Amino acid sequence: MNLPNCLTIGRLLAVPLVVWLIVTGEHLGAFIAFALAGLTDALDGALARALDQRTRLGAYLDAVADKGLIAAIYVTLALTGDIPPALVVVVVVRDALIIGAVLLTRLRGRPIAIDPSRLSKANTFVQIGFAALMLGARGFGWNAPTLEIAGAWVVGALTLWSAAAYLATFIRHTTLAGARPTDE
Repeated sequence: MNLPNCLTIGRLLAVPLVVWLIVTGEHLGAFIAFALAGLTDALDGALARALDQRTRLGAYLDAVADKGLIAAIYVTLALTGDIPPALVVVVVVRDALIIGAVLLTRLRGRPIAIDPSRLSKANTFVQIGFAALMLGARGFGWNAPTLEIAGAWVVGALTLWSAAAYLATFIRHTTLAGARPTDE
């Protein structure tokens, strides 16, 4: 186990802490924990590259930690009434569909390579920014309903657009993969 992977595991272990802090109304603590998790995300990647310690396990753990933290924050904020439940459905279903598509193509023996597009990266950035906005607004006592509503709409729209792009990629992959002769 290398240092970058240990940092990633630490970020994964922060998920229940952030959830607990939100549920108990400690939004400032949740905001700080989320910000620290973001720093470890940047640090683990930089260390993995600088120390030439990139691993397949690290790549999977990083994705699980990132998606786990975002999903947990969104679900918890919806349960506490801070964000619309429909937004959570869009965010979580998109990620579940991507995971399902990857697993399905692997099971069919024709794995699809997931290389995040600019749209997907922008989507992730906006989702993280919105989570930070919501936690920060609650933690610092800011009242920004217009910004929160606009943020929710932007997250929803980008997430749906990204989901559609991934779905199109999956359909192209399975259509092209299905057209090729098998090795059987």
